[in-house]
Amino acid sequence: MDCHCGSGKPYAECCEPVIKGQRTAVTAEELMRARYAAFVEADVDFLTESMHPDSRADHDPNGTRDWAENSEWLGLQILNVSAGGPDDETGEVEFIASFEYGGEFSPYHEIATFERLDGRWYFKEGRPGVQQPVTRTEPRVGRNDPCPCGSGRKYKRCCGA
Repeated sequence: MDCHCGSGKPYAECCEPVIKGQRTAVTAEELMRARYAAFVEADVDFLTESMHPDSRADHDPNGTRDWAENSEWLGLQILNVSAGGPDDETGEVEFIASFEYGGEFSPYHEIATFERLDGRWYFKEGRPGVQQPVTRTEPRVGRNDPCPCGSGRKYKRCCGA
């Protein structure tokens, strides 16, 4: 079975050993992927244990269990990783976790902060991710310019109609 985290590796070789405590995550991204897989598996114990001790006071295991068990997890997309490597002490992973809860599709966009404590990565906190605006890299096409599709007609009479 492929891993839930979308790595393309078998679950037994990817996130399962981290979740089961057979080895620790080497990077912040690896812990992020294991946490996503733990949501799919509804492994609330791992989700709690992988949280930084300073962040556990507000943790609601029952709410987490409800969310994990009653969601259909549709995929994880890693958007950006900043630091969080084998030699770093902190790191950030920006991701979108797509799921369906109560029949409603919900992409969850977050920037997660991770911290290494005693040689082990922990999830510290998350903040909402912000959709970046689309930036045009090519010049704007005017109504009377040739159509960029290559038809030879003016834009206003072709694709701009």
